[in-house]
Amino acid sequence: MIEVASLRYGVIFKKAFCDVAIFTGFVRDTLGITLKIDKVGTKKTFDIQAGKIQPRFDLYAEDKKNKVIVNIQHENHSDHYERFLYFHGIELLEKIQKSSNYHLNISVYTIVVLTSSDRYKKDVLITRFDPCDLTGHYVKAIPHKIVFLCPRYVNKKTPQPLNQWLQAIEDSLDGQVEEKNYSLSEISQLFSIIAQDNISDEEEILLIDEYHLEKIKQTQFIGNLKLEEKQGIEKGKLVEKLNMAITMLKEDFELNIIAKITGLDHEVILKLKI
Repeated sequence: MIEVASLRYGVIFKKAFCDVAIFTGFVRDTLGITLKIDKVGTKKTFDIQAGKIQPRFDLYAEDKKNKVIVNIQHENHSDHYERFLYFHGIELLEKIQKSSNYHLNISVYTIVVLTSSDRYKKDVLITRFDPCDLTGHYVKAIPHKIVFLCPRYVNKKTPQPLNQWLQAIEDSLDGQVEEKNYSLSEISQLFSIIAQDNISDEEEILLIDEYHLEKIKQTQFIGNLKLEEKQGIEKGKLVEKLNMAITMLKEDFELNIIAKITGLDHEVILKLKI
């Protein structure tokens, strides 16, 4: 058992997965693609401006020989399915050379790692751009894909060796991992990189900042839920009062009595009567 920094935090995730061996191993076991790359880039942005969207990816690499681009994103937003559909689309638009031919001679893949929970509770979900017929059969016209991985829902049916990667990410979230449970050399290397002893003071500061930012977001989310709940209760009470007033009007109760019992204004009751 070793102490590690949690891959829940973007600064730690990028520290580990910007390593070429770890990046290529993860891509190999997620997409079935063997990349030939010398480096992994960070903080990828685009020249194309699409409305108010500012697309970006945490990690990316381009295999120029095999004509493959892979982006990896560590994500906690609730709108990740829509968000990365648009980001992925902007990536494709930027690669189009001329308007007379929209065929790309390069394949683009995006992997989104969800280190929190997800509403669909699936270990792997794939957005495919290939057309399919009414029987669900895909034709191999467009190679691009977006793969969403949620380590929290890794299970016995998750295919190996992807299973090991998701399990390793999930295990790291509590700050402790049992390295003997994993056979992949890249995962051993990953644990070595994120070992608590290998976290610099600067990275520790960034990690703490990210931790507090996440806590603020959680507090705001809980506050919004409570506000929505309160508004829902108040709306329900108002509907109940209005229905009561309508019933009393049908039974020819006087307006003053209806107002006294329901607490509604005379003006509101008159409008209901009309």
